[in-house]
Amino acid sequence: MLLQTALVALGATLVAAVPPLEVKGQYFVNPKTGNRFQIVGVAYQPGGSAGYNKESGIDPLSDEEVCLRDAAILQVLGVNTIRVYNVNPDLNHDKCASIFNAAGIYMILDVNSPLVGEALTSYNPWESYYDTYLNRTFAVVEAFKNYPNTLAFFAGNEVIDRPETTATVPPYMRAVTRDIKNYVKRHCDRKIPVGYSAADVRSSLFDTFRYFTCSLEDEDDDISQADIFALNSYSWCGESTFEEATYDDLVAGFKDSPVPVFFSEYGCNEVLPRIFQEVTTIYSDKMDTVFSGGVVYEYTQEANNYGLVDLSSSDKSAKLLNDYVVLRSQYAKLDWEAIQSKKPPSSDAPKAPTCDSKLITTKGFNSNFTLPVEPPNVEDIIKKGVKPTPKGKIVDIDNWEVKLKVYAPDGTEIKGLKVKKLKDDEINRAGVNDITISANSTTSAGTSSDDEDAEEDAAVRPAAALFTAVAMGAMAVLTTLF
Repeated sequence: MLLQTALVALGATLVAAVPPLEVKGQYFVNPKTGNRFQIVGVAYQPGGSAGYNKESGIDPLSDEEVCLRDAAILQVLGVNTIRVYNVNPDLNHDKCASIFNAAGIYMILDVNSPLVGEALTSYNPWESYYDTYLNRTFAVVEAFKNYPNTLAFFAGNEVIDRPETTATVPPYMRAVTRDIKNYVKRHCDRKIPVGYSAADVRSSLFDTFRYFTCSLEDEDDDISQADIFALNSYSWCGESTFEEATYDDLVAGFKDSPVPVFFSEYGCNEVLPRIFQEVTTIYSDKMDTVFSGGVVYEYTQEANNYGLVDLSSSDKSAKLLNDYVVLRSQYAKLDWEAIQSKKPPSSDAPKAPTCDSKLITTKGFNSNFTLPVEPPNVEDIIKKGVKPTPKGKIVDIDNWEVKLKVYAPDGTEIKGLKVKKLKDDEINRAGVNDITISANSTTSAGTSSDDEDAEEDAAVRPAAALFTAVAMGAMAVLTTLF
C-alpha cells in the first residue's frame, strides 16, 4: 500500500519540461545550456479564424482531450513550437498549456482576434486604438505569462498589408508593442518577447522591419522596440532553390538584425503535392546565422488546403494527411542535436540603429517616429493590471494516452498514441516520440520518462520508423517525390 501511494505521488509530480527561453541579440537562447534555439513550428488554429467564437466556451487551447491528441501528433512530427492566432483570455488554459509544456513544445500567442474591438485595424488604425482593445491584449498576456512554454506574443499580424497602410499603421502598431511591453515589464516575472508578424510585401518589408526594430534616440532600453520580427512568406514553392525563392534577399536584408527573425508562416501550396524542400535550407548554414527557424502553415485542413491533419467535428478524430508525412520526412533528414547545440557568436550582437526618417526608403511609408500617446485609462490599467485577472499555472495531467481516434493517410487507425512526457528542460525534436507498427499490433514510444524508463531502451527507434506508422500508401507518395 505504501509503495502504491509513493508511485501515485511520483506520477502526480509536476514537470517543467521546457526552460523559458531568452532573447540575446539576434537569437533565442536556452539559458540552461547557452545554446541558440531554432523554432520548428506549426501554425495551430483548428477551424481557422472562423473557428474563433468567444461565446462558445472553447478555443484552441481549452479542450484537454483535443490538446492531448494534437500534442502527441505534433510531438511525433518533431515540432517544438506552435503558433496560436486566436485565444480567449477568459477561459482556462492550464491543461492544454501543461500538455504542450510536458511534450517539449513552446507556444507563440497572437494577442488579437478577428472580432471587432479585439485587433488593431489596418484601416483608420486610430479608431481601433482604445482602452478596451488594449485591456483585452493585456488579458491575453495575463492568461499565458505564467506558463514556462510561452515563448512570445505577437502584437500584430499583417496589419501593414498593402501600400496604403504603410502611411498610417506603423506608429500605431509600434505603440501597441510599447503598451504590451510596458504591461509585461510591470506584471511578468520574466521578459517575454513581444513582436510583429509581417506580410511578405517586398516593396515595404524592410522598411517595416527597420521601423519596428530601430531604437528611439537616447533610449538604451527602448520599450517600443519590437523584441522579435517574423515573416509570413510563401516564396518557396515546390522545386526551388535558395536564390529562386529569394531567400538570399531575405538573408541579406535581415543579416544585421538586432532581434531574432524567423518565419511565422511558410509552406507554399501553389505546387502540389507540397514537398517542403525549403526545410533543409532554413535550418542550414545558409540561413541559420540570420533566421531562427520557422512555422509551417498549418496544422488543420481548411478550405485553403494547407492542412497537415484533417479533423472531424463529429467525433474529434484526426487523420494524418500526406503533407504531414512529407514534412516529417524532411525534419528526419536533419541533425537536430547539432542544429540546436550551436552557440551564439562571441562577437557583439548587431546594435539597433537609431530611429530616423532616413531609415525609410519607400515612398509613402510613414517616417514619423512620434508615437500616439496611450488612450485614456490605459496607464491606470498597466499600473493596476487587468480585472478580473486571468491566472495560469502548470497542472498535473492524469493520463498521457490519446483517447480520440487518429488515422494514417490510408485510413488505418494508429493505436497506442501517447504524449511522451519529457524530462526537465528537454525540448521536443524529431525522433523523441516515434511510432512503430508491427505486423500484429500498433505501439507507441510515447511513454512517461518518469515511470516507464525501463521501456525507453526498447522504444528507441530510427526516425524513419514513422513511415511505417502512416502506412504504405503514404510511403508511395514519398517514393514518388524523393
